[in-house]
Amino acid sequence: MIDNLAAKLCLLLPEKAHSAEQWKLLGQEKDGSLLVGWTEEIVENDISKWYTVIGHYDRINDKLQVLHQFSEVLNIVQATINQNRTAFGYVTKHKVSVDSCSESVQTTDETDQDVNNEVEMYEAFIVELKGKEIQVHDLNTKKLKQVRIQFLYKEKGNGQWDKFLLLIHQECIMIYTIVFDTSVPEFYSIQDLKSESLVKTFIWAQWDMINQVLYHIHHRKMAVSVVSENEEDKENKSVRTNPTLSGLQFHDELPHETVLNIPLNLPQLSTSSNCGTYEDDVIPLRVHDCSLDLIVVCDSKGMVCVCHHYLYRPVKPQQHVLNSLNESNTVHFAYSVTLLHHSCVIHCVIPGIPWSRAKLIRPTFVIYEHHHMIVLAPGLFTHLLEIGTNHEPCCHILCGPLTSLPPRSSYLVPLLEFESNVKGNKKKYEPVSQEGSNTSQSNTSILTIDLPTLDLVQLTISFDFLIEVFRKESSAEVRLGILHYFLCHRNDLDIISELVCTIAEKPRSLEFVRYMQEILIGGSYALVQKNLLADALPLLALLPVTTMEEYVSFEIKVNDLSITLSHEKLWNTSVMLLSPQQRLIPYRSDLWTRLWDQLSKNNGDKTRFRPSKIAEKLLVSLACYQPEALSRSSTPMSPSGGLVVATVSLGDLTSSRSSKLLDSVLPFNETESCTASKQEHIVSVNLRELSMYLLKHGIQTSVTHVQGSCTPLHVHAMATRHVAAQLETSRALCQILCRAASVDPRIEQERGFILVDQLDEARRWLLFVLLERYRRAIESIAFPAPQGFTSFFTYLGYRTLKYSMFLQYVQRSVFELQVDVSKIIMAATQRKTSFVS
Repeated sequence: MIDNLAAKLCLLLPEKAHSAEQWKLLGQEKDGSLLVGWTEEIVENDISKWYTVIGHYDRINDKLQVLHQFSEVLNIVQATINQNRTAFGYVTKHKVSVDSCSESVQTTDETDQDVNNEVEMYEAFIVELKGKEIQVHDLNTKKLKQVRIQFLYKEKGNGQWDKFLLLIHQECIMIYTIVFDTSVPEFYSIQDLKSESLVKTFIWAQWDMINQVLYHIHHRKMAVSVVSENEEDKENKSVRTNPTLSGLQFHDELPHETVLNIPLNLPQLSTSSNCGTYEDDVIPLRVHDCSLDLIVVCDSKGMVCVCHHYLYRPVKPQQHVLNSLNESNTVHFAYSVTLLHHSCVIHCVIPGIPWSRAKLIRPTFVIYEHHHMIVLAPGLFTHLLEIGTNHEPCCHILCGPLTSLPPRSSYLVPLLEFESNVKGNKKKYEPVSQEGSNTSQSNTSILTIDLPTLDLVQLTISFDFLIEVFRKESSAEVRLGILHYFLCHRNDLDIISELVCTIAEKPRSLEFVRYMQEILIGGSYALVQKNLLADALPLLALLPVTTMEEYVSFEIKVNDLSITLSHEKLWNTSVMLLSPQQRLIPYRSDLWTRLWDQLSKNNGDKTRFRPSKIAEKLLVSLACYQPEALSRSSTPMSPSGGLVVATVSLGDLTSSRSSKLLDSVLPFNETESCTASKQEHIVSVNLRELSMYLLKHGIQTSVTHVQGSCTPLHVHAMATRHVAAQLETSRALCQILCRAASVDPRIEQERGFILVDQLDEARRWLLFVLLERYRRAIESIAFPAPQGFTSFFTYLGYRTLKYSMFLQYVQRSVFELQVDVSKIIMAATQRKTSFVS
């Protein structure tokens, strides 16, 4: 059942209240409370009268407080309340005739007037709540441009003064200071009201209530270089302007400071003064017209995303063609997400959207589970973009409409979430993107509100939805993104096992080996980062995490939509920020210092270790491999021949696993009968090459970081840990593939060669095909196989293939004739020979 905010608040009204209708959401404050408005009816002397009411909804205590009842019905479009609940501001919007307008109306163009010669005017007011009597102060802002008002919230409560912002689109941003008269106890009347100009002309603005930051876009003249190609270029640059996104950080006692200045490339930015319409949405609080739909989404860890949505046609038509756009015409629906913390831009283009539908789409951008961003257009698509700080953004999930959403949802915006404080038994509001546990097996749910209907909708990407997308989707990029999500961000091997069963339905797929490689690399990375010491964290940035390459473009088809996703690298992003040394309070931790640290960490552009390089070296070393010349003292194996890394126990690495999958046995005996196995050599080379790589790049990287310096001991421990994780992941994947072929050691009575003899032909063939792809995957990225696999796979091939084909596999070194398998094959051959004779 869908919960509705208006229906919920109606139940909180006093019994004496008459019918309440036309509910509006007017604002959201830093503490998570909501400002709402509605109209009520009162009947006096059999005469019905309607009036507007503004209320304050405390979501923590689930209480609705009536702030003010007006004497008439007003079209209030936005409101805000101060921290101490002593004053609130609101903005009205009403139609007036052109003849009765003020000078600001008279100076507008005729194109801004509608057919009835009426225009919409904004006005802002401040209301005293705790004075001797309630007074309404007019701020004298009769404007045709959009007007917004917002109180600043202080870290330390001070009831003597308050500040609020007044934003007038394309004109100015003012900051007002209210001085309260506190001489009379329990009364807070406004004694003085001062104003100061912050920004003159701007084309877009947004208020970040959590971080108390005001973002705005304005035009700045382009910088002219000292050395220019010619004077004409220099003159053009001196005249041209570039849209720039700036951020003003506000403080309690200190003046505000500009912490951000980023030049933007905004496609199809309107050069006209007014596009004609305003969307009076209040979450997030923005000032913009229909020519620019842009939103900034932040995270407390230092993630800052600039999201821009726009429509365009690839070839700009003439004006009369634009005027005749109808349902049969199509446009390109596009959005871009600028990830400042990664210094890159993600572009997405979806062509062929009907104009009548595209102009109504308002996508939702929200950070999900601290490492992804949901880009949602109800009824059209759901995109899960990887934007986390742990590694580069590359494994994105593009899919169709989210099935869990109500059909009538049109524009969802996130509300602030709150969580319980155990010590004080209180609840505290936090943004939905606060740090959480990646290993949680439950779905993260974000509370959103559908602005047109005020429906409260839980936004979540369920596991079942992603599994269904994986089954239906043929795109390798989307499937790799889903595998990466469950491996590195959810650590759920049970779901990985289910996805592998889906892949195993088409074992001859060309992408099968790539999927196995993703599981091996991603699974090893996930194992390594468990219980990792803080001093070794810088080394984690050098380990391989996925098979997807950075900043690649790809095109997929979801349902009837062709989607193109591309990446663009930004350079010198840090020069657009105010460094921690230049701040008013140097090195004070906030969003911007954490963003600076994140950029500093990525500044080196160190490439991750590539397992394929080891595979190339093994092509030579394994060709001239001599087991008798290999000394056990030079390998990380135990003297007993078991594949246990000497410096760390695999049991310690896997003791905290929630899945019982890795504790299960394989369908063969995990022992080697040879004196020195080939897998031993592979593990040894992996350990040596990774140690040298981390020693070369990791020590230098860690010196520039505050997290701590890595020593050669950290390097060796990390390399050993990763090699152990490689072996454990390889073993787990082998188990999963065997079960996908309906060969479950928990059910089968026998193991090893006897098990192969007992398998029916269909299961034997499927098991061989899957293990053949598995062997190809581990060989191409130099991963070790479990002990006993080589002989088991060779005998499986002997029983599955024709003898002539089996010999070709042996000649190509796909099968290895070790002592144990050679004996049983020779014995079987002798039995056949004696039987024939």
